[in-house]
Amino acid sequence: MFGKKRVAIVGAGVTLFRRNLKETGKELSYHAAKMALEQAGMELRDIQSVVMGTAPDAFDGVHMKGEYLADGAGAYHKPYTRVFVGGGTGVFAPLAGWWHVASGKFDTCLVVCEEKMSSCYPHPQYAFTTIFDPILERPIGMNLIWIFALEMNRYMHKHNIKKEDIALVSVKNKRNALDNPIAQLAANITVEDVLNSEIMAWPVQRLDVSPTSDGAAAAVLVSEDVAKEVTDNPVWIDGVGWCIDSTHWTDRDLYYPDYVECAARMAYRMAGIKNPPKEIDVAEPYDPFDYKELHHMEGLLLCKKGEAPKLTREGITQRDGDLPTCPSGGLLGCGNPIAAAGMMKVCEIFWQLRGEAGKRQVPGDPRTGVAQAWGDLMQYGSVIVLRR
Repeated sequence: MFGKKRVAIVGAGVTLFRRNLKETGKELSYHAAKMALEQAGMELRDIQSVVMGTAPDAFDGVHMKGEYLADGAGAYHKPYTRVFVGGGTGVFAPLAGWWHVASGKFDTCLVVCEEKMSSCYPHPQYAFTTIFDPILERPIGMNLIWIFALEMNRYMHKHNIKKEDIALVSVKNKRNALDNPIAQLAANITVEDVLNSEIMAWPVQRLDVSPTSDGAAAAVLVSEDVAKEVTDNPVWIDGVGWCIDSTHWTDRDLYYPDYVECAARMAYRMAGIKNPPKEIDVAEPYDPFDYKELHHMEGLLLCKKGEAPKLTREGITQRDGDLPTCPSGGLLGCGNPIAAAGMMKVCEIFWQLRGEAGKRQVPGDPRTGVAQAWGDLMQYGSVIVLRR
C-alpha cells in the first residue's frame, strides 16, 4: 500500500509533572505540543497528522476525552488518532506516529500524550475497580498495588533478591530527578528511608512507588526529507516493537515479563541490534515501581534474568555507569501521569542522544537509546529504539 520511509524525531516538549496542576488536559496538551514545535522550528500548519495518547477517560473526568483533547493537541481540521494501551500508551503513541510517517501517508506527525489523574476522585486507583475479571479476580477484592506486590514478591523469591537491592533503584532515580526541572518527587534519599517508609502491601512500600501525577509530553515526527530541511541533528526511530499477553495474569509466572522481551526483540530486529547490553548507550525502562525498572531491564535483554539488581548495586546503571538507566529520574522521581510518563522517556532519550539533557546528560557520546513502557494487567509492552 505504502513504502516504508525513515522517520526522525526533530523536537520534543514536556510539561511539569505534578499531583494537582491547575491546567486542564487541553492546556497541558497545548503546552507540550507548543514546546515540541518550537524546538523543531516548525509551526502547527506544518503538521499533517496528530496522534494523541491518553489513558482512561475517568482520569480526566471527561467522556470521550480523545475528542475533548483534540484541539488542545493541535488536531483541529487534521487527521487524528487516539491510542490507548494503559501505561504502555506513552511509547505506543510515538509508535503510532511512526507508522503514520513510515507508511508514506504523511510527512509530519505531532504526537502528544496527556494525563490529568487528579480529576479522578478520591484516587485514580478507583478508575480500575471494574477492570478485573468478574469471576476469577474481582471477588478477591484486589487493587493494583496488591497485584504488583504479588509480582514483586515472586520476582524477589525467584532470584533470591534482597529488598535493599531493589530500594537502590528508588534512591538512584529520585536522586537523578534532582537535575530534572519537571520532576515531582526528586529527593536525596537512602535505602533506609525506603525500607522505613509506609508499607502499602508487602513488599511494596510508599517509596517503592511512583506518585500519581498530571502532565503532558509531545514530540514532532517527520520523514527523512523534512528532517533534512529543519535540522542538522535528527534522532532516527530505528526500531519499534509491541506485544500484548493474556489479560489473565493469574495463569502466568509473574517473575519475568515475556511480553516485554517479545516487543524488545521486535524493535531490536528492526534496528539491527544483536547485543543490547553492548549496543545500547542509554535506557529509559518503565519504572512505576522500583522493582519494575529491574524487571524491565531484564525484559529488554539488557542483562540476564535476575542480574539487574547486581548491575544496580555495582553502579552500572548510574548516570555515569556503563549502562545509564533512567537518567531522567524516571517515574519514581518525575511522577507518573500514565500516558505522558512513557512519552517523557522517549523525549529524554531524544535529548540525551542530541546532547541536550543539561545536568542530566550522560557522559561520552551516546548514539543509541531505548525507551519502554508497560501497561494493562502485567500484559503489554511497547519499545522504541532511537539512534543519532
